[in-house]
Amino acid sequence: MSAFAYQPMFPTGEVSTPYRKLTSDHVSTIDARGKTVLKVDREALVRLTAEGFRDASHLLRPGHLQQLAKILDDPEASDNDRFVARELLKNANIAAGLVLPMCQDTGTAIIMGKKGQYVWTDGEDESALSEGVFRTFTETNLRYSQMAPLNMYDEVNTGTNLPAQIDLYAVDGDEYHFLFIAKGGGSANKSFLFQETKALLNPES
Repeated sequence: MSAFAYQPMFPTGEVSTPYRKLTSDHVSTIDARGKTVLKVDREALVRLTAEGFRDASHLLRPGHLQQLAKILDDPEASDNDRFVARELLKNANIAAGLVLPMCQDTGTAIIMGKKGQYVWTDGEDESALSEGVFRTFTETNLRYSQMAPLNMYDEVNTGTNLPAQIDLYAVDGDEYHFLFIAKGGGSANKSFLFQETKALLNPES
């Protein structure tokens, strides 16, 4: 029998993403029996979520933009490669104006959070995170993609892009990390779903 070896779900590598500081408000530290505890107010969660989903729909990371720009100078790139890269850069430039998003499918709001044991909030983190989603999607030009069932056959758009999918994990430490995902889903397929075998992916089958 093998020995127990714990491996965390969704391990992350080295973070090279440049971040910007939103504000010093709504967060503070307190001492609790010799431990420094990070206290996070509700508004911090609301604002961070709102900014995160707005940025996800309008801004690309500098490294991503640099890779697209390199295609234009790549001697091995075809004319079609350069055309696609140029159009993507044009689209990114327009989206960076924070009026029109990069894609009309602004997706389902998915939030994954890892909350350290020395992080205190006011409770109901899911409510604060949902309010952040509500704020961004109702105050900007992002599409509402969530449908709520009325009965077996009828449904209606929620008009807020809620509910969001929120998964929060309890971890060690005094930090609260978030991953905001705007997951595009295309259209709601209500026809048939067939389970295939892995042989379908094998060209020799």
